[in-house]
Amino acid sequence: MPNDASSDQLIQSLTRKGIQDQRVLAAIAKIPRERFVLDEDAEEAYVDTALPIDCGQTISQPYIVALMTQAFELTGDETVLEIGTGSGYQTAILSQLCRHVVSIERHEALAQTAQSTLSDLQITNVSYRLGDGTLGCAELGPYDGILVAAAAPKVPQSLVNQLRNGGRIVIPVGEESSQSLILATRTPQQLRVEKLCDCRFVKLIGAEGWPASDG
Repeated sequence: MPNDASSDQLIQSLTRKGIQDQRVLAAIAKIPRERFVLDEDAEEAYVDTALPIDCGQTISQPYIVALMTQAFELTGDETVLEIGTGSGYQTAILSQLCRHVVSIERHEALAQTAQSTLSDLQITNVSYRLGDGTLGCAELGPYDGILVAAAAPKVPQSLVNQLRNGGRIVIPVGEESSQSLILATRTPQQLRVEKLCDCRFVKLIGAEGWPASDG
């Protein structure tokens, strides 16, 4: 279980930074982040920073996890697609806030570790897929929300196509070295786009992302 003082300090920090959704804050307080970081980084689990994980990937900064999650305004009845299971931490947060999570990871080792951790935490409302996240998972859609935990040169059209009307996609978009985190809402006519903040994520590799030869 998390160190109470450290967890409390993180929640206070997130609140000061503008995270106001009490359900999001409660989920972050509940999920033990130290279970999702490397053993040598356990003491840093409740510091508001990104940390390295296996396969050259990262576990996102808690503020970014909270900001992305808050942008969906989840009520508990949604189905959310997550691109990039990674450590499984963001997956765990989403699992507390919506009806069902579909999570896709391209690295088998990460996917297996995340599934094991989430199983240990008795999180059961997640479906896992191994493969190209840029193509989504149409057979389990459409989705109320799509969270992309890696940076794309543009919003993948396959993901847009799997959003319900009124559904939201949160995704970092831009160059390799820096991106804008955007919230895009699907309307019958177009995507309505809002910038949330500047950010820097690992690259989204796939048919509608960056080529694997670059990653």
